Amino acid sequence: MSANTLLHPSGQGLYCPAGDFYIDPWEPVPRAIVTHAHGDHLRPGSGAYLAARPGEAIARARLYEYAGSLRTVPYGEEVWVNGVKVSLHPAGHILGSAQVRVEYHGEVWVVSGDYKLQPDPTCAPFEPLHCDTFITEATFGLPIYRWPAAESVFAEINAWWRENQAAGRASVLYAYVLGKAQRVLAGVDASIGPLFTHGAVERINALYRSLGVELPSTRLVTSASRSELAQGLTIAPISVRATPWFRRFGEHSSAFASGWMRIRGARRRQAVDRGFILSDHVDWPDLNRAVRLTGARRVWVTHGYTNVVARWLEEKGLESQPLETRYTGEVGEPEIENE
Repeated sequence: MSANTLLHPSGQGLYCPAGDFYIDPWEPVPRAIVTHAHGDHLRPGSGAYLAARPGEAIARARLYEYAGSLRTVPYGEEVWVNGVKVSLHPAGHILGSAQVRVEYHGEVWVVSGDYKLQPDPTCAPFEPLHCDTFITEATFGLPIYRWPAAESVFAEINAWWRENQAAGRASVLYAYVLGKAQRVLAGVDASIGPLFTHGAVERINALYRSLGVELPSTRLVTSASRSELAQGLTIAPISVRATPWFRRFGEHSSAFASGWMRIRGARRRQAVDRGFILSDHVDWPDLNRAVRLTGARRVWVTHGYTNVVARWLEEKGLESQPLETRYTGEVGEPEIENE
């Protein structure tokens, strides 16, 4: 089979004809290989699933009644699917996130899924894989998107929290419930005060802890008094803004941890007091670095600024093209949350 047909787009997602499987399919299919458990990548209803073992509990929780169709394998273990060699490797995006390596007749393709190169104590680091064709995301595929060191971002969050605490204001930090919230909890200084969470965040925290990830002690917001909330840091999804859930805080300051906060106008549109630049996706310099590390001669670009990145890579001498996708954010949540 030629390289041009090892993987190709279809109406149901990225398809491998030789192995008769789909990677992150958009609709139910007989056989799915999934990169991670965010809802735009893991969709219920398929006949069989293959995913990385480090995120097994999360994937099972998100598949609900289809969890019995899930098979997991350790990172790096080779699986043969109808004569096609498949293995899953760390992507550094969230716990259990994986790149899919597909090999057939000596041709190697790697599907990155979502990934980042920045260090993150809550998940395994990105593993560069040599390949002929690399499929990269481009959520933040513009030169303006360059992430500061995570340590400096957490220092800013800690300083903001202390300032609010001294003024008797509750600190409410919005973060995506799967991945970002846990990264924030692992990175802030828990000695400053108590840590509170929305129920949706706490459910994911429990899964992370069951999978061996160390997180500081947290309590549900509903168990705290207003005076306790004024001393603590609360992690919640941004979808709770302007809902009755918020009335319990009284005077408060709100912030959002997101790569989108790199753009000044994004903070105003989200109606928050502070924006902290913290993303679980690759930024512009690291996207280019990741492509170089693969040694790929061909790069397909999906999820985000696909045309910009594909043109840039073509100018650098690589064969590149955009790859359409149906979903660009977490299904059922504002798109900006899935980053």
